[in-house]
Amino acid sequence: MSQPEPAILPNKMPTLRVMPMPSDANIHGDVFGGWIMAQVDIAGAIPATRRANGRVATIAVNSFMFKQPVFVGDLLSFYAEVVKVGNTSVTVSVEVFSERNRLQANTVKVTEATLTYVATGSDRKPRQVPPLETLK
Repeated sequence: MSQPEPAILPNKMPTLRVMPMPSDANIHGDVFGGWIMAQVDIAGAIPATRRANGRVATIAVNSFMFKQPVFVGDLLSFYAEVVKVGNTSVTVSVEVFSERNRLQANTVKVTEATLTYVATGSDRKPRQVPPLETLK
């Protein structure tokens, strides 16, 4: 991986913020990719649940790119937004930024992903995503 380009956090509230702990990493302090993927799934499900007005289930990880490593003690900010709505599905884009060495304010983009969720009913079967006008 190349030297990370400094990044600026988006000018909006993150969907999720978390700091990985030693139990989330290998013996060298590198955070497990699977742990990051789980956090991305949680962050993506938040706007998907809001847009679907209820329960959703992850049905696809359309793309997932680790751009830079994540280390124990990094402060991660996850920004998730709905990018597409289908009949029963909601697709969400998630960007993850890491604030390293918080005293030096070194921020880098570490991960980006696109996931698709399906709206489900109490029977856990697909259901239609309600039109926007009914959510107001």
